[in-house]
Amino acid sequence: MPSFSRPRFGFGSRSPHGREPNDRDVEPDVPRVETVRHGGLRWHHLERTGRAEIEWLEERFDFHSLAYEDVRSRNQRPKVDDYDDHLFVVLHFPDFDKAIGRLNAIELDVFVGPDYVITIPNRPLRTLDYLFSRVERDEVERERIFSKGSGYLLYRLVDECVDASFPMLRKIGNKLEQLEEDIFEGRSKEIAREISNAKQEIINFRKIVRPQRTALKDLDVSRRYMAEDAELYFDDVNDASERIWDMLENFKEVSEALEDSNESVLSHAQAHSLNVLTAITVIVLPLTLVASIWGMNVHVPGQGQSAPFFALLGAMGALLGAMVWWFRRNDLL
Repeated sequence: MPSFSRPRFGFGSRSPHGREPNDRDVEPDVPRVETVRHGGLRWHHLERTGRAEIEWLEERFDFHSLAYEDVRSRNQRPKVDDYDDHLFVVLHFPDFDKAIGRLNAIELDVFVGPDYVITIPNRPLRTLDYLFSRVERDEVERERIFSKGSGYLLYRLVDECVDASFPMLRKIGNKLEQLEEDIFEGRSKEIAREISNAKQEIINFRKIVRPQRTALKDLDVSRRYMAEDAELYFDDVNDASERIWDMLENFKEVSEALEDSNESVLSHAQAHSLNVLTAITVIVLPLTLVASIWGMNVHVPGQGQSAPFFALLGAMGALLGAMVWWFRRNDLL
């Protein structure tokens, strides 16, 4: 890759530790950027990707125009662009949107240099905000993370965002277990839609995780700005990513099996209903035939006499009882 100039810093006077002073006004022309630094390492966190934030970046960093184009588009696949003097990383992380009740992907763009890390999520990423707040408030935590360089800070960002998937996966696993119990408790009709929603949730999760596995492996291969004794950290991230993928594969198989089981239970119930209706039809048919014969508008034996009438009713009752007994004996009723 061609070499690009190093970043230009023009921050003015700032405190030696903690957050850089920033106007938190919501006016669109005021960049919403927070910065934490320790020693020579800075973490710049852009809360949004508006025009003011992009201008703030362009004034201070000479990144490639393609990287800025990727930041503006906010619709990139996970990837790692390895330039001579910095990394540009695009990652996607799942986030459950309670307002619409479904999983969405949050895109996180990260610039990493020898003495800076810049994070740019397209929407608020709670795990990232929590880590930023921790290093901002806790000087010990800030020193522990920042003292190991920008590569280690990148690892902590990625590792915590990847690990945030496990609680969501546990909820999906618990939901599948509950659906399995509901199927065999006779709630097959009610949970058909819930099984479909669970399958869709797993599919959305897989769409987010699958392309990211390659990007995380590229980070593992690169290991830029990592100390020699910390090279195994991204191996841990890849292991976590593979565990997530294995769990999703398992959930996919379980959800498909639950759907098949639910359909089987519904089909069995439907077949039982058809058996009952068929049995009733077969039982009633000979009785209807007898009643039709004796109800014809012609002379029949016993016509006008009460004894044959009651004898005929008795014969029809006996026939009814015999047929019901036969159907029950053969589990058809």
